[in-house]
Amino acid sequence: MAEGLTRERVAEALRRIGLEAGQGVMVHSSLSSFGRVEGGAQAVIGALMDVLTERGTLLLPSFNHFAPWREGGAGLYDPAVTPTSNGIIPETFRRMPGVWRSLNPSHPCAAWGANAERYTVRHHLTLTMGPDSPLGMLWREGGYVLLLGTGYGPNTFKHVVETTTGATCLGRRTEELPARLPDGRMVKLRTWSFRAEECPIMDPGEPADAEMSRRGLDVRGKVGDATVILFKLSDCFEVLSGLMRTGYGGHPSCAPCRITYGRGPHTVESDWDEERGCLKPDSPSLAIGPMAYRVPGRVNG
Repeated sequence: MAEGLTRERVAEALRRIGLEAGQGVMVHSSLSSFGRVEGGAQAVIGALMDVLTERGTLLLPSFNHFAPWREGGAGLYDPAVTPTSNGIIPETFRRMPGVWRSLNPSHPCAAWGANAERYTVRHHLTLTMGPDSPLGMLWREGGYVLLLGTGYGPNTFKHVVETTTGATCLGRRTEELPARLPDGRMVKLRTWSFRAEECPIMDPGEPADAEMSRRGLDVRGKVGDATVILFKLSDCFEVLSGLMRTGYGGHPSCAPCRITYGRGPHTVESDWDEERGCLKPDSPSLAIGPMAYRVPGRVNG
């Protein structure tokens, strides 16, 4: 059998494409794209931690994409228990000791490192993919995205761009869902309503891939069999917001688009004050306050 990738070899490859100690990075990943990895998901996570060190911040999606509220689901979000729908690397990561997980009920983020607590504790008190979400904060503070074998399709940052620029196809805290807090209390938490139809510009990965590459704004390399892409969030914001303004590939700009967000049994009136950019004074979420779940123990790396 051919020799598999080791944690050390993965770390070396990540450094070659520009990942450095102290950086903040959101990672989207596909373990199967690497080929054989000795130690599997834990080895990849360990390599990321080795490169970033505790001075950096590692952010991964731990989204459930509303699975608990579909037929056969648990009917609630529990940050300690609810699995992710993002693959084995995020699922392994969100269960590692010392990792923080936010309380957004459908699209929580998991984080480790210097800013992990700060990035996660207010996620349920703001917009799901707004400027003060974990990914929005990472963008505002000079962070990066690393695509490990996934291409641009799963790049969740596109939704931060949409939310920040006022796209009307995403509901703003318009779904209210049962959840169990880390202290055991049962509450209802808010998240977004997703668009009812696919956006032909933002949802496929090809437009972002083509424009980021054409402008030389990403770095590409290989880790084993996986194609790896690293880029700065501020560069991606400029490209994607431009596509929203001008349109792409024959599709018109975002402004005249009539796609709206879907509505279902958990859809409610928004508790978000658009003018002030904060929760309305009567939002029940204010009674919860800042909070996130932290897996007990310490990450060994």
